[in-house]
Amino acid sequence: MPDTLPYSSASLGADLRALRKARNVTLVDLAEQCSKSVGWLSQVERDISHPSIDELKVLAKALEVSVSIFFGQAPSVPNEEGYVVRSAARRRVGSGNKGLVEELLSPDLTDDFEMFHSTFEAGAEMTKLETRPTQEVCYVISGKLRLWVGMRQFDVEPGDSFRIRGEAYRWANPWTQDAEVIWVIAPPVY
Repeated sequence: MPDTLPYSSASLGADLRALRKARNVTLVDLAEQCSKSVGWLSQVERDISHPSIDELKVLAKALEVSVSIFFGQAPSVPNEEGYVVRSAARRRVGSGNKGLVEELLSPDLTDDFEMFHSTFEAGAEMTKLETRPTQEVCYVISGKLRLWVGMRQFDVEPGDSFRIRGEAYRWANPWTQDAEVIWVIAPPVY
């Protein structure tokens, strides 16, 4: 029997559906990419069927997200579910950039935007430019961050905020202190 995950199934199905729709992928297309039936995928999205870890890896690859998006969904207090995310219950997600830790602040992935707490470790750097079809607004809590948006370079520090609108960007933290940033992205990318 395949391994299964310790997750809140209601959140997994909603998150999977939100990710699929954010990428404008149909049930049929995703099922084909994963070599699964449309019925199986529909049941996963409705929390009737529970995928194995291997199946989640295939879904994550097809949706171009880290499989970690499906992990760490700590149970919440029943009357807080969908409303409150306690600091100890944040889900780690992310792009896989070395030296970057991203935690989901949004209760789930079903909104028109997503909100993250990002920690850019001292000395970490994103070496290649990335472009996403999004609008992103960020607020620096602590530390400093060097940012390139298009051909412009900015050094931002606590209290500063910045915006990226579908432009090529990259970042670096050449300083000795980690930088903490609140990041809001629309539409969702994870």
